[in-house]
Amino acid sequence: MHDRWLSLAEIAVYLGVSKDSVYRWLELRHMPAHKVGRQWKFKTAEVDAWVRSGKADITPTTVTAKASGPARTRKGR
Repeated sequence: MHDRWLSLAEIAVYLGVSKDSVYRWLELRHMPAHKVGRQWKFKTAEVDAWVRSGKADITPTTVTAKASGPARTRKGR
C-alpha cells in the first residue's frame, strides 16, 4: 500500500487529537513533519514511530506548563 503524505487536519483525525494539539507538538519540535511550501505534511510511518517511542505521551498542556517555567509568586503580600 502506498504511504501518502497527510495534511495537518488529516493527521489530527488519524491520531484522534485536535489540530491545536498538532500545532503545539510542531512548535516544540517533537513531532516528525515536513514543511512543503506553507503547509505541514506527515508520513504515517514516521508519526507511528514517534508515538511508539513515547514522545507523544507529553501532552501539549503539560509541555506548555513546563516551557513557561515554575509559577512565580509575589513577595511582600
